[in-house]
Amino acid sequence: MLAIGMLARRTGTKVQTIRYYEQIGLMPEPGRTVGGQRRYGDAELDRLAFIRHARQLGFTLDAIRELLDLSDNPERSCADVDTIAQRQLREVEARIARLEALRIELRRMLSECDRDRVADCRVLEVLRDHEECLSEHGRIEA
Repeated sequence: MLAIGMLARRTGTKVQTIRYYEQIGLMPEPGRTVGGQRRYGDAELDRLAFIRHARQLGFTLDAIRELLDLSDNPERSCADVDTIAQRQLREVEARIARLEALRIELRRMLSECDRDRVADCRVLEVLRDHEECLSEHGRIEA
């Protein structure tokens, strides 16, 4: 059995995050010692590692909840899991497209800058004209 601090170290997760996951139901309520300290076993360690890896892949907490629900029901169709993963892939590809648009814009700004005086700086000019950027490249979100 592991204390919360050891669970945190073994998974690379902050103690506050573990408590939050318990609060929102991603992690089950842990067993406790007579003194009230949380204790975790291998199942909780595996579950938290699963959550952590899913978060690293960019899955939302809601998607992780869906994945955990599916993993708790092994007779369910894997197609349901694939649907969630495909949705995440589409979101990642959309982010990549937005980042590519940002890269293009930044390269364009830098290539048009003659590096003379700040008063004539193309980078600053483009940054001031945000409407041009929005119309050329679609809405770029921060």
